[in-house]
Amino acid sequence: MDYAKLRACELFLFDMDGTLYLGDDVYEGAIALMEDLPAMGKKYIYLTNNSSRAGTDYITRLRKLGFPCERENVFTSGMATGLYLNEKHPGARVYLVGTKAFRSELLSYGINLVEEDAEVVVAGFDTELVYEKLNKAVRYLRRGAAFIEANPDWVCPMPAGEVLPDCGSICALLTAASGAVPVVIGKPNRNMVDIISHMTGIPNEKICCVGDRIYTDIAVAQNAGAVSVLVMSGETDEKILAEAERKPDFVLTDVKELHEVLRAK
Repeated sequence: MDYAKLRACELFLFDMDGTLYLGDDVYEGAIALMEDLPAMGKKYIYLTNNSSRAGTDYITRLRKLGFPCERENVFTSGMATGLYLNEKHPGARVYLVGTKAFRSELLSYGINLVEEDAEVVVAGFDTELVYEKLNKAVRYLRRGAAFIEANPDWVCPMPAGEVLPDCGSICALLTAASGAVPVVIGKPNRNMVDIISHMTGIPNEKICCVGDRIYTDIAVAQNAGAVSVLVMSGETDEKILAEAERKPDFVLTDVKELHEVLRAK
């Protein structure tokens, strides 16, 4: 396998759950890779579709797990949603189906969050979901509110093969009840990569997206013209990979193997 295109990348965007760790279990070699990237002249950003936590929460969590992390190393679908709302729906009345952390993230972007008469419904990975939120969201959507989906993931992987229903599943329920189809913000929307390219000055073709899901992590790279690396440590198995229409540029066992590839110049 010729890894020249991979080794030429200047910025690596890492998915987290299923790629660097699972729950609180850090994968072997993950921390060593992150610590070694700057020495290899590479930049990195932890890029996640998980909208249940704010960017600041990820800094705390990653450091607790042993990963190096500063503010500029984190970009979430929640942050991207805040930027999108300010661009496309400035000043709009927004109803949120999301966690307290997601609420705080949107408030930090100046989003006008309301409980009544919403013009926009935003749904995220809501681990604090109650029926009242679904009821209100459907009511506003049926009245014509715009529908924003922070991330399209169906499930969030957990240890021992378990999963949690993620934002995609919540939005499927809202669509079934209201008929409204959401605009998706997080991966695979290329905007996540485009925004980072603009912030860092690194062109998309020199950016590598590393993750465990074909329909988000790999798709966002392909949609944005970036390099894609699929690691087989999370959601994707050999059957899913074989049946996938769009194949990643590179398939590796885990991030430990990625580290070995990058160091073997």
